[in-house]
Amino acid sequence: MAEYAKALGARLRDVRQREGLSLQRVEEKSRGRWKAVVVGSYERGDRAVTVNKLAELARFYGVPMSELLPPDDFGAADGVAAPIVLNLERLHEVPESDTEVLSRYIADIAQRRGAHETLLQIRSADLDALAELYTIPTDELVGRLVSWGVLAPGVA
Repeated sequence: MAEYAKALGARLRDVRQREGLSLQRVEEKSRGRWKAVVVGSYERGDRAVTVNKLAELARFYGVPMSELLPPDDFGAADGVAAPIVLNLERLHEVPESDTEVLSRYIADIAQRRGAHETLLQIRSADLDALAELYTIPTDELVGRLVSWGVLAPGVA
């Protein structure tokens, strides 16, 4: 997860710099909404960023949220990612309060792929990223996904 946080942070830094903003200028331009020290800690991967904060940062920078995320194949062993299939129909049966983060993340993947199906294939790096967003260990997230019926037992 630490590797993903650093990769996410590098993407955040790249977008900020591409926009021609220093950390201090981000704080000024946002009228204090985004503190330089906080954005800097996100960029270093020292602090977990929630999906809501990531979406707000994307809006602030004027870019799609997907632009802030590391590439789909991040963390793939030998360039081949291990597929994990989520059952999106079952996701709709789980209370929205439990799945809001997952639903937003999945919607972003589906939008980037132009796919809207009942099954969605993700990579292990996506699980790591989701666990980071939920601020729980990956194995605990997998347990939740299995208990919700969204992920088959023993898949991840």
